[in-house]
Amino acid sequence: MRSRSLALCLLGVALAAAAMPAHADQDAVQFFNDINVTPNQPVKDAVCFFCSVGVDGNVNGDIVVFFGSVRLNGMAHHDVVNFFGSVSAADNSYIGGDLVSFFGSVQLGENVSVRKDVVAMFGVVHSPTSVSIGHNRVMFSPLIIFGPLLVVFLIIFLIVHEVRVHRMRQYMQHYPMPPRQ
Repeated sequence: MRSRSLALCLLGVALAAAAMPAHADQDAVQFFNDINVTPNQPVKDAVCFFCSVGVDGNVNGDIVVFFGSVRLNGMAHHDVVNFFGSVSAADNSYIGGDLVSFFGSVQLGENVSVRKDVVAMFGVVHSPTSVSIGHNRVMFSPLIIFGPLLVVFLIIFLIVHEVRVHRMRQYMQHYPMPPRQ
């Protein structure tokens, strides 16, 4: 009974610790809780797991989001990285490093400035001509993955189909055909 109570208490402490925000030198790190950066409270780095980051002020470091979205209406002085979510930058926003999106969409407003590269791996980028990108714009379409997978699926489908037809023909050879009338 004591060991079960101890285990339940330890589990409760672990879950409570996981729900608490982590801060290190003005960093904002969250699990399942959105991060909102206001003009009055800038942060150094914003890291979010299964949540979103909304910036209406300044992020002096990086923004990294896993399974969430980034909404930038201000300045990110370093990189913005998003995995499996969307990135939107409002008009006149600034990104001081790279903008990287894996398996998500990127929506850039008018006069957005990205100092280095824009990389969209297996997603789409919507940007007007007024967007300023300092270095390269690299985009890999989802068709790069899904195209070969579709070819492999079709090959497997044809092999399975031919094996079934072959077995059916063998099965039918053991039974005589009824005479035609």
